[in-house]
Amino acid sequence: MKVVITGGTGMLGRRLALRILARPELEGPDGTAQNVEKVVLFDAFDPVETPPEDPRVEIVTGDICDRATVDELIDGATDSVFHFAAVVSGGAEADFDLGYAVNLDGGRNVLEAARRTGRCPKIVFTSSLAVYGGERSVDDSTALTPQTSYGTQKAIGELLVNDYTRKGFVDGRTLRLPTIVIRPGKPNAAASGFASSILREPLQGDEVGNPVTPESRMLILSPKRAVQAFIDIHNADGAALGMNRALMMNGISPMVSEMLDGLRRYAGDAVADRVRSEPDALIQEIVDGWAWFSDGARARALGMEPDASLQEIIETFVNEELDGSFVS
Repeated sequence: MKVVITGGTGMLGRRLALRILARPELEGPDGTAQNVEKVVLFDAFDPVETPPEDPRVEIVTGDICDRATVDELIDGATDSVFHFAAVVSGGAEADFDLGYAVNLDGGRNVLEAARRTGRCPKIVFTSSLAVYGGERSVDDSTALTPQTSYGTQKAIGELLVNDYTRKGFVDGRTLRLPTIVIRPGKPNAAASGFASSILREPLQGDEVGNPVTPESRMLILSPKRAVQAFIDIHNADGAALGMNRALMMNGISPMVSEMLDGLRRYAGDAVADRVRSEPDALIQEIVDGWAWFSDGARARALGMEPDASLQEIIETFVNEELDGSFVS
């Protein structure tokens, strides 16, 4: 089995690759676990984190907007593609043309390359709760009314995945993710990046600004649970998914004040006091357009579970990314 992960050297892509290499859990068309012979990590940049050390791993650097590059990447031997490559929310809002080039044209290149293989490979498309508008609570029937260019690009991508699947070109599935918290590494250009920063930086001994009000809520999911959700949706029975291949992944919904209170309970006053208020009107406006609560019954029926609590998310980050300790 050959697996391609676009955006593969990023945080989620790398962790998914490690999981796939460690356990043969990906199912082929017949529903049985397949032996993974190659995992191709494709990205626009050289890896920031050390790539998995495994002879089955191939690192490819290139432009998702270049059709010839993507055609070479997704060839007749490709069984599954996890499409993570994207310009994130804040970046897509700041650069309209770049957002549409990468998030829409790049995604279409992936689907077209998969179509040309003639093999109907599985395509797992990464979407976002940004596809919704200003609704505070969303479920599987909520209309897509995005309030950002990023959300619009993801909504269009979802429809393309459905249509290419309907035509039999690909076996597509889409996972709408909440905000991933706590992301390890450095802050990125996502408007939601602060939700990780206000927990990650204090635990590592650094001060950080909080750009939104304490009453703002974030619908969040840990990297560990997100990786499991990608495995689950890849292996889901296509007939059970039906015509609409997009699933909304549930998360927990703390207010920012509750996130900071949880940090204080876990790590103490000295750590929590490293967060200072730095209001940012643009980030606040973007965050106010996102859902606060989700009820993804379809994902839940497939056994896809969110984190149990904020405490679980913090403990997992400290144990897996900080070797079990933080800067007090």
